[in-house]
Amino acid sequence: MNEQGKPGAVGAHYVSDAPFDPRSIEALSPDQERYYLASQWRLMWWKLKRHRLAVICAFVLLTMYASTLFSEFLAPYNLHTRKSSFIYAPPQRMHVFHDGEFVGPFVYGFDSRLNMENFQRVYTDNTNKVQKLRFFCRGDGYKFWGLFESDVHLVCPAESGTLFLLGTDRLGRDMLSRIIYGTRISLTIGLIGIIISFAMGLVIGGLAGYYGGIVDHVVQRVIEILRSFPELPLWMALSAVLPVNWSPVLVFFGITVILAMLDWTGLARAVRSKLLALREEDYCVAAQLMGAKPRRIIARHLLPGFFSHLVATATLSIPSMILGETALSFLGLGLRPPVTSWGVLLNEAQNISVVALYPWLMLPVAPVIVVILAFNFFGDGLRDAADPYK
Repeated sequence: MNEQGKPGAVGAHYVSDAPFDPRSIEALSPDQERYYLASQWRLMWWKLKRHRLAVICAFVLLTMYASTLFSEFLAPYNLHTRKSSFIYAPPQRMHVFHDGEFVGPFVYGFDSRLNMENFQRVYTDNTNKVQKLRFFCRGDGYKFWGLFESDVHLVCPAESGTLFLLGTDRLGRDMLSRIIYGTRISLTIGLIGIIISFAMGLVIGGLAGYYGGIVDHVVQRVIEILRSFPELPLWMALSAVLPVNWSPVLVFFGITVILAMLDWTGLARAVRSKLLALREEDYCVAAQLMGAKPRRIIARHLLPGFFSHLVATATLSIPSMILGETALSFLGLGLRPPVTSWGVLLNEAQNISVVALYPWLMLPVAPVIVVILAFNFFGDGLRDAADPYK
């Protein structure tokens, strides 16, 4: 109002009576509209992309899992190829320059002698033996995925040469090739195991959380009994029950089922606690009044509400299964040769005197550490992204 107490232009407020135009400046900006209309999975993806470490770990895991599809092609040697002249050979260093000239990727050949004092083979580089690597070459034969014969490799040693980038074992087998082959078994056992435990956790935890009462009490007591046993001794006891005359494939699935049967308890409790809170919501009561069956209510109305959290939980459970298989195989109670996994490879490094002389036998522990850390960091990022509204 002005000095005379009459309405004036200064400080006046006007409300427009024009119809609202959604494309006007008062409407949501494109970015805001894109955000508010996005689904929860899209919001999770946007938030996960901002977690740099989780994205890097996801790329590492994706690369390692993709390598399991082409293990035979990526490995320089066949899984069972033995070089009896190069038992316990140390890792060969890769070079690209020789005498100041660019040669390309190559390794120096070995000269070996037997040390009669400790009966140890001693290998030295012979700089006169320049063994240039071959790429997309023909080498040891193999049966790709057990379906068809081939002998094409990504990288091969020079003709009549050697390529032991990570050394050899007591039988002269290339450690790099065996680690690549072992990746397929060690990573696959985690995926198959989590599928089984995920299904059991959803079903058993869903029934306990939805029905409650006697069903919930029975499930909780079973979970408490299973979790009261020390994990490693229980794994050892169950794996020892497997018949010794089983084929490697049956042993593989037996170990997978054992790990899955003992890993579902944590997921079942998470599902149970969520369903106990959600089953009293209005939309759940409305579905009951409309005659929906419990199976439909759980599958279509309750589980999708926190499924993103379940995915993050499952991602964090895979490392425990990989570690379980590695521990059992390391102790000689899990997978056995001719099956090759990281745990089977580490089984040969139990003798501390052997490790002291040939430390490269411990190299299979490196991919175990990388995968466990990658899964944990990726799981942390996925768990943060599972609640995109924070």
